[in-house]
Amino acid sequence: MSDSKKVTFTINGKKQQVTVSPDMVLIDLLRNDLHLTGTKQSCDRKGQCGACTVIVNDKAVKSCITKVASIDGAEVITVEGLGTPDNPHLIQEAFVLSGAVQCGFCTPGMIMATKALLDQNQNPTDADIKKALARNLCRCTGYTKIFEAIHMAASFIRGENTPEKVRAAIPNKPMGVSHPRPSAMLKATGQAKFGADYYIEGALEMACAHSTEHHAKILSVDISEAEKMPGVVGVMTAKDVPGTNVIRMMVPDEPILCSDTTFKYGDAIAIVAAETRAQARAAAAKIKIKYEPLKVMRTSREAIAPDAVPIHPFGPNLCVTMPLKKGDAATAIKKAAAVVEGNFTTQMVHQSPLEPEVTVCYFDGDELVVLGRSINIHAAKAQLSEALGYDKIRYEEPYVGGQFGIKATLSTEQVCAAAALYFKKPVRYVPNIDESMWLSSKRHPFDMDAKLAVDDKGIITAYDIDFYVNTGAYMTVAFIPVSRALNMLSSSYNMPNIEAVGKATYSNDGSGGAARGAGPPQACFALESLIDMAAEKCGIDALEFRRKNSLKPGQGKATGMIVKQWEFTDMCDLIKPHWERAKKDVAEFNKKATGDIRRGVGIAANSFGIGDPGDKGQLAVEVDPDDGITIYAAIADPGEGNDSMLTQLAAHVLDMPMDKIRLYTRKTDKTVGMGPAAGSRMTFMGGGALVDACEKLKAAMDEAKTKTYKGLKAAGKPTRYEGTKVSPGEGRPDPKTMQGPSMTTDVHNIQMAEVEVNIKTGATKVIKITTAVDAGPVINPQAFTGQLEGGMDQGVGFALREIFDGGKTKDWVTFKFPTINDSFKTEIMVKETPRNPGTLGSTGIGEMTMVSTAPAVTNAIYNACGARINHLPATPEKVLAAMPAK
Repeated sequence: MSDSKKVTFTINGKKQQVTVSPDMVLIDLLRNDLHLTGTKQSCDRKGQCGACTVIVNDKAVKSCITKVASIDGAEVITVEGLGTPDNPHLIQEAFVLSGAVQCGFCTPGMIMATKALLDQNQNPTDADIKKALARNLCRCTGYTKIFEAIHMAASFIRGENTPEKVRAAIPNKPMGVSHPRPSAMLKATGQAKFGADYYIEGALEMACAHSTEHHAKILSVDISEAEKMPGVVGVMTAKDVPGTNVIRMMVPDEPILCSDTTFKYGDAIAIVAAETRAQARAAAAKIKIKYEPLKVMRTSREAIAPDAVPIHPFGPNLCVTMPLKKGDAATAIKKAAAVVEGNFTTQMVHQSPLEPEVTVCYFDGDELVVLGRSINIHAAKAQLSEALGYDKIRYEEPYVGGQFGIKATLSTEQVCAAAALYFKKPVRYVPNIDESMWLSSKRHPFDMDAKLAVDDKGIITAYDIDFYVNTGAYMTVAFIPVSRALNMLSSSYNMPNIEAVGKATYSNDGSGGAARGAGPPQACFALESLIDMAAEKCGIDALEFRRKNSLKPGQGKATGMIVKQWEFTDMCDLIKPHWERAKKDVAEFNKKATGDIRRGVGIAANSFGIGDPGDKGQLAVEVDPDDGITIYAAIADPGEGNDSMLTQLAAHVLDMPMDKIRLYTRKTDKTVGMGPAAGSRMTFMGGGALVDACEKLKAAMDEAKTKTYKGLKAAGKPTRYEGTKVSPGEGRPDPKTMQGPSMTTDVHNIQMAEVEVNIKTGATKVIKITTAVDAGPVINPQAFTGQLEGGMDQGVGFALREIFDGGKTKDWVTFKFPTINDSFKTEIMVKETPRNPGTLGSTGIGEMTMVSTAPAVTNAIYNACGARINHLPATPEKVLAAMPAK
């Protein structure tokens, strides 16, 4: 091209000369031409996320907005040039040893921004770190361990500490120890391959044409202009999709490509396959779709209103109804000394993993290989096979950049697989950030009418709640948030009388799906708000009110299931001195305050159920010829720490070094279905199955008096052993009352939030969150606290900022993704009471702090300024409107 430019620069110590167009950005050169895929892309060239950070002439820059033409003569360093797994940089060592690497997608950018900072300042303050990493986003950690990693790296660089000293302090045993995650160093050095890092020779790139209507008839789809665009191989519409063209989760209702109706903004209507991604996107923009708008119903109440119309032809908009009845709530409420009540709503939220919803499909013979991002790979494979009418599918999962429930459902796998089957070629789909948001499921909005009754001593006598769950355009997993909210409805408390009905409705507002906690976070917001209101009405301290109403062994949960152990009051005792200190601090601050800032402290609790009755987990372990052990388990680890859990448990039970344990966990070909890595179930179910398999193997080794492959063979023993765990509980709950078997065990949490509220603007800032938790013996403390800290951060976003609005939420700025400047101090207190049905006494922990954070924050807002927030998120406008008149 006449306007192309020759650019010479040095990259990772090697001189390069390239000829580029004036518009080419550095990230495209690095990833597409030089195949340096350690540099990641999330925000689609908007400079919002920092995942693409590299160093140019000693300064951290966003490579997605840096023109290649501007770096002539420059020295560029990417994460690959900083260090390797065998010879890592001190910063990479620090991120691994501090536990700052979870999913790992943001890690390379974080590390490069840290390198630029520490090159200039070897003793940074937290304020310095916030300034340097202000545009580097992380969804997993809540940033706490990012701070710890940078301070550790600085101490290494100053020579005050060394990685060797840190490693030497790690106890030489598998259990209860913060061993670095198995994949952490690969992620820290940019060697771990995520979906978009895979390049298949001859693969087509694809793009979709999406609906711009929330609900409409599709009158015509004109692809003629798109077909003529440069590089286009072909265009396909619904008529070209093989099979049923419908994804079934609970019911078959989600088209792969919409044919005659679009049900939500962003639905896929056509696919363009081209030689390059840019060509595919340009051609997709030329597809002309004509619509006839239909009635739009974006809330549950709109969807069941008298003038509502059915969204799908096969049934009403009300798609799930589940009652729960325990005792006689109506009579108890009539006799109550006090009743508090309200309407509470929570919003649709994008789970917001940084990695785009990438899928790559290729053929291995006649087998279609789908490289996707699922936490339930066997279910994903089955759904694709049914919808596409093609049984020969192998599902594989690369490293995954976070998920938080979003990958319990398909997002882009179905359109990519359909294209691969239609064009009979490998296909790669790397969607933009807005497309990733349109095509993926979201946290369900709840609309709850609730009342809580107490007697004259402040003891809860009844709870009454009716709630609607907005499942959006497709049912997906709508049954789950309804049933889980009801199962855990009484949370930490003894409630002798409950009347509840949970309903789910279709709407035209996005598509609901699994999200961290899946139901209890929404229900807990209503309950914990009412608990605070009741405590105030009774004149009882908020913590004492919760403690005196705690469930006790021998009493029944909302489902009537009798508990045998209940550690919640221990959590109250752990947090009490912090609560008393915070109340005193707040009172003293507000007494002296003369400006616009007021402080508040709030508390909230939850007891989260683990282990659905009759749930089953299964896997296998096998002794390899070199005497190592391979675990074959369909257990995803998109950042939670399941790889560490599996490795450390196996090493403990078999009394073997951890480096002899191998994992085969992300492919369907040699594993069996394990169910979703969601709801905090993997340590409980997957870990339990692993212990069973390892104990069988250990018994065989003990009997044969050998730990070797050859020894087992010589003794006539198998080298492969299956493991199974079945969660206790038989039968089903009564469908009219939901009384019956419930979650096998529970984890407990009580959380305290300290906030500042600007009474002039309504803006709220979280200063600190303190939490007390008991989830049984901790396998890896660093991974454990990392999950808790990340849950707190997501809970604060849920409370204050985050909302997904189809057609308006387009990127991380419009979503209000939490940055490091939104971070806050955390303090965690842990009690490790063994659970009888747990995995060596342990359970899962992923959801605890997510569930109780939002009501702790809104209760703190009320304490600060008198604004009772019933409708999330607690935006400045809502806080101002809720403040009592002066």
